[in-house]
Amino acid sequence: MNERIRQLYYECQDESQSTEQCYQKFAELIVRECADICMEMAAKCAGLEGDGALAKDCAYWIKKDFGVEE
Repeated sequence: MNERIRQLYYECQDESQSTEQCYQKFAELIVRECADICMEMAAKCAGLEGDGALAKDCAYWIKKDFGVEE
C-alpha cells in the first residue's frame, strides 16, 4: 500500500464511526483524490486549447459514477 492510501485510511479512522461508515469514508476519500488529480490537470491546461475541459469532465464523471457529492 502506498503512503497516500495509508494517509487516507488514517483520515477515515474515527472511534465513533462503525466499520461500514469507515469503509464508506475511505472510499469517498479515494474517489475525491482521483477527481482532484483531474482538476489539477485542468488547472495545468488553463489557457491552452480546450482549457482543460476534458479533465474537468473526468473529475465530474468520477464523482458521479461513485455517488460522491461536491
